Amino acid sequence: MGDREFRTVLEGGSYFEGPRWHEGAWWASDFYRHTVSRVEPGGGETVVLEVENQPSGLGWLPDGSLLVVSMKDHRLLRVSDGEVSTHADLSEVCGGHLNDMVVDASGRAFVGDFGFDLMGGGTPAPASVKRVDLDGSVTVVAEGLRFPNGSLITPDGGTLIVGETWGNRFTAFDIAPDGSLGNRRVWAELGPEPVGSSVEELIGQVVVAPDGCTLDAEGHIWVADGLNSRVVRVAPGGGIVDEIAAPPGMGVFACALGGDDGRTLLLCCAPDFYEHTRAPVREAVLVSTEVAAPHAGLP
Repeated sequence: MGDREFRTVLEGGSYFEGPRWHEGAWWASDFYRHTVSRVEPGGGETVVLEVENQPSGLGWLPDGSLLVVSMKDHRLLRVSDGEVSTHADLSEVCGGHLNDMVVDASGRAFVGDFGFDLMGGGTPAPASVKRVDLDGSVTVVAEGLRFPNGSLITPDGGTLIVGETWGNRFTAFDIAPDGSLGNRRVWAELGPEPVGSSVEELIGQVVVAPDGCTLDAEGHIWVADGLNSRVVRVAPGGGIVDEIAAPPGMGVFACALGGDDGRTLLLCCAPDFYEHTRAPVREAVLVSTEVAAPHAGLP
């Protein structure tokens, strides 16, 4: 960890994901405790919701309702005034667990999925990005992505950037006024596109495995490199301009910028991501450090 100062924000998790800074606090999902929590900046956890089928991406609608991805049953949940309802069922358009999400300023949610049965040893397959409108309607807006994962929207609301975990890249799309996506392009090339028919083959070719990520005011992305125990700061085009190692013995699987000035970088750390190893134990932690450029865009 070099000479960088880190602070432990929360211990005792199974596997934290989907971190967000919202209304003066951190929020995070914990896959294998099946919880969504609000975490005070100085520590202290309040469980807001229990999600039987595993929570992931988080976001908020314009009316303040919380949206939560329910991974295993492919639902998007809505929490309003303490009541939980199904905002959308995406089962017909998912090839694997529903996963990370970003919600735009008008309340449209852009959600990805694994594309295949990762935990069950399935064969990697392309996946899609789905848009869920305020009325709960579901539209596939992009296909053929290599495990779409962490997703961002630029401050002007005009560009969606999606990390492709098995693709060694970030892919960008223009967001049209009606929520459709166009002008697909590579935002950052992090290595050659991996080739193979198994997870093991792909892992050996991944230079950076984009997972949860966050955009800063200089137009760079801090991203958890899910296979290499670090977060890296990526410039447009793919240059890596900074790197932070995970705590010893840990991987880092998501990150978010927040805090009062937007310069606190929160890291979701655990020894690995496998359900059978993480679910029985409570070894995951949230740690934070300070960076120079503040948060920008969504989430």
